Amino acid sequence: MQPPSPPYPQVEFTSDCEARLAFDVLANRWDSVVVFTLGAAGTPLRPRTLRARIGGISPKVLNEALRRLERNGLIARHAYAEAPPRVDYALTEAGTALLVPMRAMGAWAKRYGSAVLAAQDRADAYDS
Repeated sequence: MQPPSPPYPQVEFTSDCEARLAFDVLANRWDSVVVFTLGAAGTPLRPRTLRARIGGISPKVLNEALRRLERNGLIARHAYAEAPPRVDYALTEAGTALLVPMRAMGAWAKRYGSAVLAAQDRADAYDS
């Protein structure tokens, strides 16, 4: 009897796994927060509003995150020809689709977060 096949495609090297792309795209601390905040809003937001809703993020760091996310095709930037200039950001189709696994990761963190933190505390105490 053969063991059941894994639910993921076989790759020659694990480092070639396409799932790495998703993790790489959101590896930065703030990128997932920006995506989640835009998703929760359900409407395009201006940078100032994004900063207010996120909290604890500087304008420079937010701008860097927005540029990365736009480069990765997860958000779209729309500039208006007005005085003063106005810009807003919205999720693209890819960014919106990313909310599903992000919510699953959030559910995982809610369920196992305290166990992870306890393991970190044990490891830190052991290393001290």
